[in-house]
Formats: sequence, C-alpha cells, structure tokens
Amino acid sequence: MENLHQHLSQALKQLRQANGWSLTLAAERTQVSKAMLGQIERGESSPTVATLWKIATGFNVPFSFFVQGQTQPAGSGATFCQPNAQMQVKPLLPYDDRLRFDLLEVTLAAGAQSDSSAHEAGVIEQVVVLEGELLLGLDGTWRRLPAGEAWQFAADKAHSYRNPLSTPLRFHSLIHYLQRP
Repeated sequence: MENLHQHLSQALKQLRQANGWSLTLAAERTQVSKAMLGQIERGESSPTVATLWKIATGFNVPFSFFVQGQTQPAGSGATFCQPNAQMQVKPLLPYDDRLRFDLLEVTLAAGAQSDSSAHEAGVIEQVVVLEGELLLGLDGTWRRLPAGEAWQFAADKAHSYRNPLSTPLRFHSLIHYLQRP
C-alpha cells in the first residue's frame, strides 16, 4: 500500500507540473480541495475512489493511470482500496491510449455505496455484475442489476453504485474515454 501512496503522490505532482498548474488551479479543475491535493502530493492522505476519479477526470487521464503505476502491469494485483475498505478497484488490462478504455474490477463491501461525479463529456461506461447485486443510480433512479446482467450508460453525468446485499458485490466496469482533439 505504501508503494501505491508513493505512486499517487508522484503521479499527481508530475501531472500538475506537466500541465503547469498550481495547486489552486488543479483544485478548480478537479473539484478536489487544494488542501486534499496537497496532502495527496505529500503522501499524507489516501484519497477515496470518488476523489481519485475527480482527479483523473480533471486532468483528463484514465483512472488506471493512478492505480496501476509505471512498474506494475494491470492485473498483477495492483488494487486500489479506499481507506475505509468499502470499495476496491483493480485494473484488469493496461490502459491503451490508442483504444482509450479502462477495464476495471470493482468490489463494493456489503451495504456500501459509492457516488461518482460526472466524467468528461462523451464517456461511456459498461458494467457487468459478476457476484451479488448492483443498484446503479442514474438520473435520480436506481436500476437493479443481478449477477450476470450488464448495462451501458453515459458516464458524463453523476452516477452511483450501491450494494444492497449483506455480501460483497463484484462487477467489471469498462470505461470508454472520449477521443482527445
């Protein structure tokens, strides 16, 4: 876990410097407080999955950029866990800039909910429930997806994932990113 925190710290610093952004500008673009961004850069805080998504969206990079690291290939056990262990995310394939997608395995603890802010315009997400039952919140309504079912939706709007059961939920999330100009 320490290597992941170090990677998050370095990745955030590199992105910010490569874009020439101050912490203030990064906070505006990501909708994450300047204090939180500073704590992540110094390795003093571990962000939630939702916060990491906001940072990735603000910098226009895939989520897996922060999780898989430069030295660990995706699928090699590089799993990001929230500090409260309510949600875990593991990239299953390395991000490919030519194809522009992330394939993630997501695990939600019993009774847990994760709220995701809108991704960049045009992002499409597909979820496939492997174990348990997913309540997918979109546009103020909840769609129930039992194991074996899939759904595709526009992820450029706020959306939520909820596990209504007393057992863990596991699903795949395939996220298609908009082509950069």
